[in-house]
This record gives sequence, structure tokens and C-alpha cells, in this order.
Amino acid sequence: MQLLHDQRDQLPKTVSAAAAVGVFDGVHLGHQEVLQQVRSTAERLGLASAVVTFDTHPAHVVRPQNAPKLLTTLDQKLELLDKQGLDYAYVIEFDEVRASTRPEEFVEQVFVDALHARAVVVGKDFHFGKGRTGNVAELQRLGRDWGFEVLPLELIRHHREALEPVSSTAVRRTLAGGDVAGAADMLGRCYEVRGTVVEGDKRGATVGFPTANVPVPKSMAWPADAVYAGWATLPDGRKNACAINIGRRPTFYEHAQQSLLEAHLLDFSGDLYGCEMRVEFVDFLRSERKFEGIEQLSAQLAVDIANTAQRLALSSS
Repeated sequence: MQLLHDQRDQLPKTVSAAAAVGVFDGVHLGHQEVLQQVRSTAERLGLASAVVTFDTHPAHVVRPQNAPKLLTTLDQKLELLDKQGLDYAYVIEFDEVRASTRPEEFVEQVFVDALHARAVVVGKDFHFGKGRTGNVAELQRLGRDWGFEVLPLELIRHHREALEPVSSTAVRRTLAGGDVAGAADMLGRCYEVRGTVVEGDKRGATVGFPTANVPVPKSMAWPADAVYAGWATLPDGRKNACAINIGRRPTFYEHAQQSLLEAHLLDFSGDLYGCEMRVEFVDFLRSERKFEGIEQLSAQLAVDIANTAQRLALSSS
């Protein structure tokens, strides 16, 4: 997948595209359905396939006080989009200038001038342009003027009994409830966070279960404070089973302000300080709670590790 940058790059004049547009935070199953439609439309019409997305969630610019937590960094999002088999990704640096772009200007600059679009695939709830004043009907009108077809898609549900369509908002809410398996159902993969392992308070050796402390940016979505079974991907690409604790460590701290992510890697020894680690959440094990002391905590951690091994064995079978 080739990267194109807003107002700097464009397709060769001889190339036209079928394109999707959106934030695509999480690249969940609903997004994947849109992108599959882009690929099939491009193949049907003999076009290149492209996705238009933003370097951050637009809400972080237009209403930062209410902006949602992100499910993916830009690098993660581009990696996931690349796996969808697209030819191009057109990345818009969303700032106050871009936020003030009128819908017709956005369409002309992006779909007409840069991508020479002949087909545009969007969800039926799509809005764009200054103040989100553009909608699917407006896009269809502009498409008739500029010579491209607009293909609006219904939002999908991850199973028939689902009360609401798959959305980034639904994934965030599911994570906030600790239901990482439910989030995986909507994402089509386990939820993952990334960070560089840093030194903690070195209490793991005392407790008997050393952990890798992985700071995650505050802008990212976190699962609820709890203990989870998951996988840690090491710098060499190996995946290692891990028991993950997200929380404020109430056994040791009365009023910790910030939750931390600590991962105990099963059957692992080595120095991970300074290493980039990816942590995937497979299943919820238990809520975080305060223990009477180190002995009681250590006993529970032994149970958590055994349960982690069992849950991961089941999920892999």
C-alpha cells in the first residue's frame, strides 16, 4: 500500500480510484466491510483502490475536551489498512485549517484532484466538511457534478442478536466494561496496545512475579482496571503468554491517580527494559482488588497465571 499525503501527493493522471473515506479508528469489522467493497468496486471498474483517512481523530481538533480515546495510533491504523489489500492510503493531517474546509472543497481537493475518483464508498451515517455539514446526499450530488458514483453501505452488526451496529464507539464502550473478548468480536482480532517497557518500583521480584511495565499514552483507549489473559509480542516478533494487570495497585497504594499496565510473561526470563512491546488482550480474568498483604497477593497471582495459561490454551485450540 502506497502512502499519499494530503495536498502534496496525487495519483498519476492516468490512474483513477475507487475510494473509502473515514477516521477508521480500530479498523473494525464495519470498516473492513467498507474496504472490501472498495476492493471489489475497484476490480469491477478497473480502478486503483484507495482509503482516505486522518492522522488523528477530527474530534481532537474541533472538540478536544470531548474527544474519544483512540483505538489505534496512526502507525497501527496504517498497518491494519495495509492488511486490507488496498493500493493507496491518502492521509490527511487534520488541523484547524482542514477542519474549516467546506464539503465541496474537500471533495474537489481529495476525490477529484488527488485521487481522480470514479467511485466513493461510505457508511450511511457519513458526514464531512466544516461542522460536519456534508452528508451522503450532499456527496451524491457532488458526485453527479464531478462524475463519480457514491456507494453508501448499511452499518454491519457482528452477530444477528447485536443491539447496535459495529462502531468505534461500541468497541470503546465494550473495552471500558472489561469485555475484551466482546471487543475482539467487533474488531476481528484482539485489542492491542503498544509501549516501551520502563522500570517500575521493582516490587515484582518481592512478590515473586516480575512484570514488564508498559506505559500507554493517555490518548489511547484502555480496558477497565482488571486482570486479563493475553499475549505480549517481543521485539523479535515472538509472542509470549502473559497475565496483564491494569490498575492502581490498591494493595500497595491508597490513592494512586493513574492506572498502570503490568504484564507478567509466563515462562520468560530476560531484560525487556527499553524494548517496544505489543500487548494483546484475550480474556477477562478478574476485577482488581486490594489484598491483605504480599502473601495473599502472591497466592492470587499464581491462580491468575494458571488461569491465563488455561484461557490461552482454549483460545488457541
